[in-house]
Amino acid sequence: MRTELVWKVGGEQGSGIEKPGSIFLDACNRLGYYTFGYRHFMSRIMGGHTNYLVRISHYPVHAVGDQTDVLLIDSKGAQEAIDMNIGEMAPDGVIIADSGMKAELPAGTQVPLLKVPFHGIAGEIGSDLYWNMVAMGASCAVTGLDRQALRDMVNATFARKGDKVVQANYEAIDRGYDYVVEHYGSFEHLQIAPVAEPRRRLTMEGDNASAFGALAAGCRFLAAYPITPASMVMEWMAKEAPKFGGVVVQAEDEMSAVLMAIGANYAGARGMTSTSGPGFSLMQEALGLSGLTETPVVIVDVQRAGPATGLPTKPEQGDLNEMVYGSHGEIPRIVIAPGTYDECFYDTADAFNLADRHQCPVIVALDLTLGMGKGTVEKLDWSRLRLDRGKVLSAGDLGAPAEPYHRFAEAEDGISPRALPGTPGGVHLNTADEHDAAGRITEDQATRKAIHDKRLRKVDRVDFPGLALRGTLPTDLVLVGFGSVTGPMWEAQDRLLAKGHRVAVCQMRRMVPFPVEEFLEIQRQCKRMLVCEHNATGQLAHLIRAQCGGDLLPGLRKYDGDPFRPVEIEKRAEEVIADVRNARIA
Repeated sequence: MRTELVWKVGGEQGSGIEKPGSIFLDACNRLGYYTFGYRHFMSRIMGGHTNYLVRISHYPVHAVGDQTDVLLIDSKGAQEAIDMNIGEMAPDGVIIADSGMKAELPAGTQVPLLKVPFHGIAGEIGSDLYWNMVAMGASCAVTGLDRQALRDMVNATFARKGDKVVQANYEAIDRGYDYVVEHYGSFEHLQIAPVAEPRRRLTMEGDNASAFGALAAGCRFLAAYPITPASMVMEWMAKEAPKFGGVVVQAEDEMSAVLMAIGANYAGARGMTSTSGPGFSLMQEALGLSGLTETPVVIVDVQRAGPATGLPTKPEQGDLNEMVYGSHGEIPRIVIAPGTYDECFYDTADAFNLADRHQCPVIVALDLTLGMGKGTVEKLDWSRLRLDRGKVLSAGDLGAPAEPYHRFAEAEDGISPRALPGTPGGVHLNTADEHDAAGRITEDQATRKAIHDKRLRKVDRVDFPGLALRGTLPTDLVLVGFGSVTGPMWEAQDRLLAKGHRVAVCQMRRMVPFPVEEFLEIQRQCKRMLVCEHNATGQLAHLIRAQCGGDLLPGLRKYDGDPFRPVEIEKRAEEVIADVRNARIA
């Protein structure tokens, strides 16, 4: 029996494809498998193709699979589902489709087609809505998965609708299972071995994990404008934050959202905003306000494919330049990049400490694959969370000083102690114009230079990992990337190591300030680097060159709207390794 399987359900958008995908993933998680889920969908409410891919394994998985083993197709949008997914089918895979579909497989297709009356059986049970559970049962028959986990998920999902609905879903699962067994027999080559000792793990989506991290860090205010793929951050906070005294505001636009978040931080609350590329562009002026007034703010940017509206439901990492260099003038900032679902949680929590400690904007760089994907997460380690508000003065700290409180007083590390509004003795000026230590507007050249130097100095030392190395040095090749590209790089690395190649992975964790010395040390101990990123112009490669010098590094750039597959990185890495060896021979 196999230890890994890729399952996918596809059909017309708006016909309920997402629900069975999510239920199937969570059911597999309950059975003890590691999971990775990815939703492909179009930027419309109804019509067009959508699918939900679930990869399950006995071992941790961090990316979509190279091929699909089981493809489930609804009768609605069947032809488009076949046309868009048939090329990814494994040679020994299986397609399970509604028997009423009016679609044809391409000529010469060897993959067997199992026709199951999803909607017919659902109608006999009492509602066409049950078709997806019939399909789930058919999937269990083909893959050998225990139906009880599906029943448990049905109960958890639909219990509030009453026992009649739950029992009808149970019947749908069983009848779909029985139909496949009776008409098509078993498919031993597709059946995945059960996990011997299942462990209970979490499943999380990156957006929700990021929101959870914010809440755990004490964030009690979020203002945002809905935008795919960042909307789930706001939606999760709108549901959960009020339980802890939090407030969520759907602003009229992104400019208002970020200004509200800056205002909340100025008042002493921990506030944030979430957005994607187009919205982040609108926040650029306010980013400068945060930097010049030395007011903390956390911005989560869940990147999508641009420019303009672009491909709003597809992954890309085209906002890196904007996050690193955006806003007029020069300001201190910190840009960090989670690469896994649990890092979305921990990094967003850390972002609030960084913002308070350095009194500047902190940008958390997610992307669509990571933000809207879903996968297995080990039990969260709450001991890793800490609360650090930085240099915040109390009334006791201020006392009755002989000199008035100067909000922007000179400090060796560039970080001036701040008094929150209402703190006795802490009255001060704060303006968006250039100012002196007391906050008074000035155009004096010496003062301008001194206070600008002070601001920029505050991020000279940032307590957050610059990068994470997976593997050992020295080595022949180092794969370099960030965000959702991390998982595919890890899996490509494992395959290359199994082939006898010497390969390591450098996951970039902090883009600003860039970890120059750490990166150069890795570069000194490898023959070649390969930068893998989701954009056309090599933004990460150019950032590395700007910070570390040298020639532009070889790259693998993907910007077609699909996430990286491990095999793509594996093949390109083998080409680079071959170039290294040929150069050595020559």
